[in-house]
Amino acid sequence: MEVENKYVTLKKHIEGAPLESDLEMRSTVLVLTVGEGSDDVIVKNMYVSIDPYQINRMKKYSPSQTAVNFSTRLDVGQAIDAYGIGMVVASNNSAFQKDDMVAGLLGWAEYSIIKGGNMLWKIDSKEFPLSYHGGILGFSGLTAYAGFFNVCKPKKGEKVFVSAASGSVGNVVGQYAKLLGCYVIGCAGTKEKVDLLKDKLGFDDAFNYKEESDLKSTLKRYFPEGIDIYFDNVGAEMQEAAVANMNAFGRVAVCGVISEYLSTNEKRAAPDMLLVVYKRITIQGFLAGDYMDEFANFISTTSDHLRHNRIHVVEDISQGLESIPSAFAGLFRGDNVGKKLVQITQD
Repeated sequence: MEVENKYVTLKKHIEGAPLESDLEMRSTVLVLTVGEGSDDVIVKNMYVSIDPYQINRMKKYSPSQTAVNFSTRLDVGQAIDAYGIGMVVASNNSAFQKDDMVAGLLGWAEYSIIKGGNMLWKIDSKEFPLSYHGGILGFSGLTAYAGFFNVCKPKKGEKVFVSAASGSVGNVVGQYAKLLGCYVIGCAGTKEKVDLLKDKLGFDDAFNYKEESDLKSTLKRYFPEGIDIYFDNVGAEMQEAAVANMNAFGRVAVCGVISEYLSTNEKRAAPDMLLVVYKRITIQGFLAGDYMDEFANFISTTSDHLRHNRIHVVEDISQGLESIPSAFAGLFRGDNVGKKLVQITQD
C-alpha cells in the first residue's frame, strides 16, 4: 500500500526568532511495507513534541551541532526528527508488532520509518491519555525528574528556584520539589502563568520576570535566606542573579538556555565565578539521554503521582501537521503553557 507522507522541513536556515515561513510542508510517496530481512519499523505518528532546542539544529551553525549526534544540523528539505507517539503500521522487527503503540524518536511527519527500531519503545499501559507519553511520561518528564533528583540531589526543606516554570519541564520540576517538601519559587512571563504556578501547581510563590528591573534584588526578596537549588531553563541574567543569591554548596542544573537561543551577541551575562568558588557552587549541564537508566524509576514514580492526583498535567496541544510551524514559532513568543504537542491524527 502506498500513501502520501507529508512532512515539515526547513525552507531556509533560521537566524534569530523563527517565523512560520521558515518551515514548509513537503510530501513523498511511502510504501507501508517492510522488506524481508529488514528490522525497520513504520509508525503512523499521532503526537509529536515541539521543543525549543530544535532551533539550534535549524541554524547554519550552533556549537551544539557538534556536541552530540542527536543535535546535528538540519539541512534544508530534510525531514525533522523529533520525539513523538504513534502506532506501528508495519514491522518485521520482533520487538514491535502491527498496532503496537510506541514512543520515541519519530518526526514532524505523518509517518516515520525507524531504522532497526532504534530509540523506540512500546507503550504497554492504557491507564493514562496517550498524549501524556509525549510529555509528563516522556522526555520532558524524564528531563525534569533526572535533572532535579540526579543532578540537583535535593533534600527536604531546601529552597528551590525554577525559571521558565510554566514550561514543559519547569512546571514538573516545581511539582516534584513540592512533593519532596521543598520551598519552591518559580518565574514566568505573564500574569496568567504566574497565577497557574501559585493557584494550581502548588508553588509557594511566583513572579513575572518581565515586571522586574533588578533580578538580583528580586531573588533576594523571594529568598531572604538564599537559594539551595536553581533549576535553570533560561541562562543569561537569570542564572547570574540566581548564583548571586545562592547558599554555600548550592546546585545549578542547567537544562536549557532559551535566552541565548536567539541571541547573536557574543557577550553574554555570566555568573560571578568568585562566588562559585567561595560558595562551592556546582553548575552542571545535562541531557535527558544521559539518564535512560532512570527511565523505569521515573515512569513508576511519576505514574504513581498521577494515579493519586499528586501531579497536575499541563498540556498545550495544537491540531494537525500543518500547525507545526506556528506551534514552533509560538514557543519563542511565549505562547505555550506547559508541554507543547501537535496532534497529527486522532487517538
